[in-house]
Amino acid sequence: MKNNMKLLAMLLFGAMGLNSCDSSENGSSNERVATTEVEEAVVQAPEFNADSAYHFVDRQVAFGPRVPNTAEHYKTGEWLIETLRGYGAEVQVQTFQAKAFDGTMLNLRNIIGTINPNATKRVLLAAHWDTRPFADKDDKDQNKPIDGANDGASGVGVLLEIARTIQAAEQKPGIGIDIIFFDGEDYGRPDNSEHPYMQDDWCLGSQYWSKNKHKSNYKANYGILLDMVGAENAKFAREGTSMQYARNIVDKVWRAGNRIGYSDYFKYVNAPAITDDHYYVNTVAGIRMIDIIEYNMANQDDYFGHYHHRHTDTMDIISKNTLKAVGQTVLHVLYNE
Repeated sequence: MKNNMKLLAMLLFGAMGLNSCDSSENGSSNERVATTEVEEAVVQAPEFNADSAYHFVDRQVAFGPRVPNTAEHYKTGEWLIETLRGYGAEVQVQTFQAKAFDGTMLNLRNIIGTINPNATKRVLLAAHWDTRPFADKDDKDQNKPIDGANDGASGVGVLLEIARTIQAAEQKPGIGIDIIFFDGEDYGRPDNSEHPYMQDDWCLGSQYWSKNKHKSNYKANYGILLDMVGAENAKFAREGTSMQYARNIVDKVWRAGNRIGYSDYFKYVNAPAITDDHYYVNTVAGIRMIDIIEYNMANQDDYFGHYHHRHTDTMDIISKNTLKAVGQTVLHVLYNE
């Protein structure tokens, strides 16, 4: 997904941090032994429908690249608002402008869906819904936008299916849930750009929301960000920024995934820190948030996989099994709060 990398000192476990979600360098990924805890009583979560989640991903891609200031971007946003409302969420839309690294003024929208608004205990779920305006890591057509099937649409698809599942379920979670689709995440400066480096030029929607929450004094107990959660055979490591700010939430989610049969996906491996949307939610909004994001363990020179910021990020790489693993794990966590 994201921007060019810069190194961060990670005092927690000596890994090198990667700025943003694009990385050209790698840190250590040491196997970690899961901490053992007394097993709590487990509530059975409803079944996550991978076919439906896949449809939601495909529907976004069918609009075309969701690049800010384009008709495809606007139409996708309208569909997201309508779909969230159709599944019973109270929807708020944050409309704002932000200047991109190249001086382009972007017309952006954060889309927020609230489930069980009166609940005091709340969990924030998030993904970004925009797509990269150029394929800067590709060998050809670098100035053309990508489909963003995994980088953007997969996380949104999983969250829409979670909203649909909760509405259809007879038993609801005993907490409030807020779903945020952040805009302008992937419009950061390419590594080979002639434009000068500009700090914080990625994750524009989460930066805006973190400074201008949709509800006065809004608080959540914690948050889960989904980014690139649909590729076939994806592996999810314990990302460094998540471990620094919300290690207990990482432990909670990874235990859940392993407990219900998805140990092939949720690996007890430490990965470098990245600056994704969760970085600003942690550091600016003051809400602990983790990032479930693919870590390419087979080729650490390309942290996010062969499709990242390339034209190969299409529906061809999306796996229903991976969507299922992530969606069912998050549902399990929500229902066991």
